Amino acid sequence: MAKQPEYPGAVATAIGFREFVAMAAALMATQAIAVDTMLPALPTIAAALGLRDENHSQWIVTAYLAGVGCGQLFWGLLSDRYGRRSVLLVGLSVYVLAAVLTGLSTSFTTLLAWRFAHGLAAASAVVSRSVIRDLYSGRPMARVMSLTFIVFLMVPVLAPSLGQLMLLLAPWRSIFLMFGVFAAAVLLWAMLRLPETLHPEYRLTLTADHIVRAAGLVLGNRTSLCYTLGVTVMFGSILAYVGMVQQIFEDVFHRPGLMPSIFAVCAASMGVTAFLNSRIVERVGMRIISHLGLLVFIGITGAHMLIAALGLESLASFVMLQAGTMACIGLIASNFGAMAMEPVGSVAGIGASLQGFISTFGGAVVGALIGRRFNGSTLPLASGAFACGMASLAVVLLAEHGRLFRPQHAAAAVLEHGAVQ
Repeated sequence: MAKQPEYPGAVATAIGFREFVAMAAALMATQAIAVDTMLPALPTIAAALGLRDENHSQWIVTAYLAGVGCGQLFWGLLSDRYGRRSVLLVGLSVYVLAAVLTGLSTSFTTLLAWRFAHGLAAASAVVSRSVIRDLYSGRPMARVMSLTFIVFLMVPVLAPSLGQLMLLLAPWRSIFLMFGVFAAAVLLWAMLRLPETLHPEYRLTLTADHIVRAAGLVLGNRTSLCYTLGVTVMFGSILAYVGMVQQIFEDVFHRPGLMPSIFAVCAASMGVTAFLNSRIVERVGMRIISHLGLLVFIGITGAHMLIAALGLESLASFVMLQAGTMACIGLIASNFGAMAMEPVGSVAGIGASLQGFISTFGGAVVGALIGRRFNGSTLPLASGAFACGMASLAVVLLAEHGRLFRPQHAAAAVLEHGAVQ
C-alpha cells in the first residue's frame, strides 16, 4: 500500500482552514450531542417507560455508544473505497432517520434498538478523522485535532442545559427529534461545502487481502495499538462519569438541578486544556504533554478515590477533583489519538475505523462496568477513573519501550530500528 501524500492546502483552497476545523468539529459533535443533551431526561424516560431499576436507564447511553463502536468498523473502510465525502453524507442521512424513529419509540426495548441504530449511523463521523489525516501528519495533525476537540467540547458544556430547557418546554421525545434536526443542518453544510480529500489514485479496492493487510498494519503496529488502548480506557472513564453524573447529583448531593451547570464547568476545564494543547503541541511535542497529563490524571484520581473512601467527599471537592480530571483528559485524548493515527496514514480510513471501534466500543464497556457499580457514593467513579489511568500508563509504557517523555524524533527512530530488526 503506497503512502498517501500530504496536501494541506487542499481544504484551505476549498473552504478555508477555520471553516474546515468548525465543520470537522460539527461532524464529531453529532456523536456527542446525542449523549450529553439527554442526560437530564434519563429519570423522566425511565419513569415514562416503566423501568423499575433506575440504573437500567444507563443502557440508553450504552446502547448508543455500542452502536457507535460497531459502526466505526465499516464507515472508515467504505471511505477508503468510495471517498470521504459520499460516505459522510450517507451516514448523516441515516442518522437523521434513526434519531426520529428513536424519538417515536413506544417501549424501552424498541428505544434501545433504535438507539443502537442511531449509534451505527453516528459512527460515520469517524471519517472526519480520516479527512484530517489525509491533510496533516505529526504535530500539525495534533494541532488540528486539538482545535476540533475545542469546538467539539462546546457540546457537553451547553448540551445538558439545553436538554433540561427542552424538558421544561416539551416532552422528552423532542430531544431525540432535535438530534435529527441538528444532523440535518450538518448534512446540508457538508453537502454544500465539504470537498473530497481522498485522492482517486489512493482509493482502495475492498478485497479481503487489502482489508487483512490494512488491519494488520493498524493492529500490528505497537504505537497504533497501544495508544488506541490508552484512548479506550480514558474514554471509558469519561463515559462512566457521563452515565453516573445524574445519579450522583440526585442521590449523593441531592441537588439534581445543579447537574447541567456543574457538568458544563467540568467540560469547560477540558476545553481550556485542549486549547492550551493546540497552542503548544507543535513546540513542546505530543508525548511530553500527554505523558505529563496522564501522570497528573493518576495523581488527581488517586486523591479523589482516597477522599471518597474516607467519606470526606463534598460537592466542592467533587467539582474541583472532577474538573481537574477532565482537564487532564484535554491534554491526553487528542494527542493519544494523533499518535495512534500517525503510523497508519496509508490506510487512514481503515485505521480510523479500527481505532474508533476499539476506543468507542471498549470505552462503552469500561464505562458500563464502572457505572453498574454505582452504590450511592462517588467511590466507584473515582476508583474506576484511577484504574483507567493506571491501565493507560501500562500501555503507554509498552508503546514507548518503558520510557516516558521520549521526543518524537527519538520515538520514531526506535520504531524504525524495530522495523528493520
